[in-house]
Amino acid sequence: MERAVFVYTTYPSVVEAEAAGRALVERRLCACVNILPGMVSLYWWQGKIDRGDEVVMIVKTRASLAEPVRAAVRQMHSYTTPAILVLPIENVDPDYHAWIAAETREQGT
Repeated sequence: MERAVFVYTTYPSVVEAEAAGRALVERRLCACVNILPGMVSLYWWQGKIDRGDEVVMIVKTRASLAEPVRAAVRQMHSYTTPAILVLPIENVDPDYHAWIAAETREQGT
């Protein structure tokens, strides 16, 4: 069975994260998204340290869909440079892994 991955990204609001997450699930690019509100980020931006309230979104998908997920997130995102990190999953419960595979589309379909 194809490897599962998480795609980690952040959004400026729950509303934007939910809209993007719903689109990813509807397109069958992922089986599930987790949206975690209430994160504070400190980061370098345009030569200074900036602070922002953000929302984390974790996208659960198959490895072959990581690139289409990245492209969709980038296209829907309000940030100029969104965080989009693909994290390989070392070990997955077999039933959960089968669910991810069943609920996502095959690459190219």
